Amino acid sequence: MKFNLKILLWSSFFINLAVGLFGPIYAVFVEQIGGTLFITGSAAAVFSITSGVLIFFISKWEDKIKHQENLLIFGRFLTIIGVGGYLLVNSPWHLFLVEIILGFAVAFESPAFDSLYSKNLQKGKFASQWGMWESMYAITTGVAAFVGGFLAQEYGFRILFIIMTIIALISFLITLSLKNKIKNLIAK
Repeated sequence: MKFNLKILLWSSFFINLAVGLFGPIYAVFVEQIGGTLFITGSAAAVFSITSGVLIFFISKWEDKIKHQENLLIFGRFLTIIGVGGYLLVNSPWHLFLVEIILGFAVAFESPAFDSLYSKNLQKGKFASQWGMWESMYAITTGVAAFVGGFLAQEYGFRILFIIMTIIALISFLITLSLKNKIKNLIAK
């Protein structure tokens, strides 16, 4: 397996772990800040619509960008801000703002990640190497859901959000090493 592919997998592992810690207990948090089931659904809609619309436009632009790893890095950085932003959320409106930031993050990182991952696949191993990512994603989000529920129950959401932010930072730093590795390959 190519080194860049390993970096992409590890970076993805940590970002999915960070976000996955919160997934299944999201509605409980929304309730704690005074939200309702409608607010929970609305916040999820804000995230999905923001990322969906922006992915449509940003991905067209990303096709023209020479160094897509920069966009992946920027997206990971926005994820740190978004996940860290949960620490400041105390009303549904703050939550909507965080979801918009996370929607921007996904819009930058998702097409760039998919493009970089695809470019680094070995011929004849497309299905198995994408399968490796899919497997990692499913297992990571499953384990994260379990751990996130435990952490939130035992230590509260604040500790959970701090841990999520640290894990997102680890993903960001790993992604930065991708840029350095690509620079080194170009220089040779």
